Amino acid sequence: MFSRRTDWKLAPNRLTIAIEDARAAGRSLIDLTISNPTRAGTTYDANAILNSLRNERSLDYDPQPKGLQMAREAVADYYRTRGKEVDSESLVLTSGTSEGYSYVFRLLGNPSDEILVPKPSYPLFEFLADLQDVRLVPYPLLYDHGWQIDFHSLERAIGPATRAIVLVNPNNPTGSYVSATERERLNEICLEHGLALIVDEVFLDYALDNAPHRSFATNTDALTFTLSGMSKISGLPQMKLAWIAVTGLSKEARGATQRVEMIADT
Repeated sequence: MFSRRTDWKLAPNRLTIAIEDARAAGRSLIDLTISNPTRAGTTYDANAILNSLRNERSLDYDPQPKGLQMAREAVADYYRTRGKEVDSESLVLTSGTSEGYSYVFRLLGNPSDEILVPKPSYPLFEFLADLQDVRLVPYPLLYDHGWQIDFHSLERAIGPATRAIVLVNPNNPTGSYVSATERERLNEICLEHGLALIVDEVFLDYALDNAPHRSFATNTDALTFTLSGMSKISGLPQMKLAWIAVTGLSKEARGATQRVEMIADT
């Protein structure tokens, strides 16, 4: 009855069962893995958040497939305050980065085409790839005085069905950022093999050393889809607003933006 793409193991894992059993027995737990900022003692400006939801302009339906112009300009301002000029017309708003991934996977990949993903990384990619009928091929991150991309293995993983390379900047769970040298080499590889970069930057602002790190949202050396969103940047996971910044060589990026806009409209 069900499609193969949803043939997942849905049973809870051992950790979930152990936590449920402990709570059912009335035991007090200290959860060191909590990642929900609204449950971790974060202080919010409640008035600013609640008043933003009372905008009377929300009563007017203004169909813009890429997202409201004023919202896209606000995202462009976010980058501008960090010294990056991002054209609001290159931005496509989504309800979350997962939806952003689905748009980009659909744009780039035919069924059974391949997307290269870093390892280690978080398991969400496997579910998204299943739903979009693309295959994931891992490439390793190595630790040698810091985490870095194993370019030898990455290039060996590229085949005739490869369409894109996924980066998580900073990576989850290693916390490592893509270096300037790595960025340059990645652009060279993409141009050589006709690949795109898909860059997840939802945690870009969370450097442990508080130092600013360069975003891929202005990368024009290869076709690049930079994903980020308000839920992570503002620590508001209930606010499902994310975006895709499409950059690259002007003609290529313009064609990609038009196609993503059509996907969003559909």
